[in-house]
Amino acid sequence: MHKRIITLTLNPVIDKSVTVAGISPNTKLRCSAPKYDAGGGGINVSRALKKLGSDSLCIYLAGGSTGEHLKQVLDQTGIEQMVIPIKGWTRDNLAVTDTTTNQQYRFGVPGPQVEKEECETVLKRLEEYLGENDYLVASGKLPPRMPEDFYVKVAVIAEKKGARFILDTSGEALLKTANSHIYMLKPNLGELSALCGVESISALKLETLAKNFLAEHDCEVLVVSLGPKGALLATKFEMEYIPAPTVLQKSTIGAGDSMVAGMLVSLLKGKSFSDMVKYGIACGTAATMHEGTQLCNKEDADRLYEWIKRQ
Repeated sequence: MHKRIITLTLNPVIDKSVTVAGISPNTKLRCSAPKYDAGGGGINVSRALKKLGSDSLCIYLAGGSTGEHLKQVLDQTGIEQMVIPIKGWTRDNLAVTDTTTNQQYRFGVPGPQVEKEECETVLKRLEEYLGENDYLVASGKLPPRMPEDFYVKVAVIAEKKGARFILDTSGEALLKTANSHIYMLKPNLGELSALCGVESISALKLETLAKNFLAEHDCEVLVVSLGPKGALLATKFEMEYIPAPTVLQKSTIGAGDSMVAGMLVSLLKGKSFSDMVKYGIACGTAATMHEGTQLCNKEDADRLYEWIKRQ
């Protein structure tokens, strides 16, 4: 049976980026022609997978003319899409780079309100499309006023269908879903602190807390992202710290989603968890080597992976 990757994005975004020579108040600032990218957790994972040579079905909510625009932008990537229409308009964020200082200003807006029936449609589509051994990646924050336990319902459907649920979210949605059956969870240190109910996590305590978390939760694989320091892989049987290569960072946008995409590519190839995290770190690091929202580049990722394996 062919395993598929399905990504779910509940609060997608059109990322609009422009440059301007100098930012000052109360004057008309002449910007460059805007560049548009499709964004939001699951969409970024699908885009990164495409760049790594893997296909996925990208399920997302979209509404209004911004939602139409989002679909057009994604059409150009050749990613298979399933749009769930909503009444609210898809959000659009703005990034302005000041070319005189090379500083970037990022303006984010909340997403649209999602109606109860629209939430139900998402769950219905997952019921229809999820198959046994498929990987379902729920990545990104929930839109405003969507029930904070929404990912719990998603996890229930994945378990019922025999699919592998991968969760990468934060805040209340993460805390509420942590007790569900999860195949792989990818928190950063701040998110793991919240999950474990501690203020902060020292390097010495990290492995103990990861072990305790796995003992108390129905989660098979825990990958704790440590940013430029790499990641900790924890399962009930193994614990491995994998450092990341040092590169000149140009942008951290989409690094986490690129990391998830790299791990999925490895899982599809039947690699070990250790190799999976190594390739994930290579992809996440590769994403930081380029400006803006370009995500990872396969050549960079493959080269970094070889370096990580040699360490």
